[in-house]
Amino acid sequence: MQLIDGKKIAAEIKKELAAKSAKLIDDGNRTPHLAAVLVGSDPASESYVGSKERACKEVGFISTVYRLEENTTEKQLLDIVHFLNSDDDVDGFIVQLPLPKHISVDKVIEAIDPSKDVDGFHPVSLGKMVVGNPLFLPATPYGIIQMIERCGIETDGKHCVVLGRSNIVGTPISIMLSRKSKPGNCTVTLCHTRTKNMKELAATADILIAAIGQPGYVTADMVKPGAVVIDVGIHRLLDGSEKGYHIVGDVKFDEVAPKCSYITPVPGGVGVMTVVSLLMNTMKAYDTKFNK
Repeated sequence: MQLIDGKKIAAEIKKELAAKSAKLIDDGNRTPHLAAVLVGSDPASESYVGSKERACKEVGFISTVYRLEENTTEKQLLDIVHFLNSDDDVDGFIVQLPLPKHISVDKVIEAIDPSKDVDGFHPVSLGKMVVGNPLFLPATPYGIIQMIERCGIETDGKHCVVLGRSNIVGTPISIMLSRKSKPGNCTVTLCHTRTKNMKELAATADILIAAIGQPGYVTADMVKPGAVVIDVGIHRLLDGSEKGYHIVGDVKFDEVAPKCSYITPVPGGVGVMTVVSLLMNTMKAYDTKFNK
């Protein structure tokens, strides 16, 4: 069993991005600028945006965060989106989800200029991904692709089972791995809450991607010997430790790991790759703007 070390891969990518930033500065240019809009004070969102700020600093990117009150109106948020669309000094930006219930997520995402949609959630971004001509890939699936590619994991002709059909992870990664590409060329089965024989299907996977949102859902009997297991889940479970909690994924790591050829840990796996993928998309947005 080999551990897919997300921290190590993320560090390699950051080093590559930092070198590109340094060259831009040496050539007298500014570096890429990534902005984020955060509405309210959701702890998970605060943590993610904080990670984005730290990562930008590490690679020499410019980082801006717009922190808005929970009671910000939909119009006020859309005004900020339109402002960022028109700001030539901002190469890409994200509107952090979830949003308060009184704001339409679809309206906000569709208002983002596709050329700055570094989250890869805009319908134009998703449509281009489907036809094999991606603009920006959604950050978490993009991170998974990077892990597979950089670990040299073979995907051609493999059976990939994806547990979970969200628009953020499950559906995009199922499309990406089924495309005629490298990594890709998988035969993909997408499972969800209405799949009746999910455990049996999971046990046939050469590559199993768990993004179902249930802690410890994947057990050893659901994993084929020698399978690659990628755990997208991240859950904070309360306990009696000094911190008061511990982090687990969708996979019961201790019992599943011995059966795998490769497996991602939680934490230290897919999660750390998401922010790095956002930086890669921002560099792409910058390059596209200045190298048309």
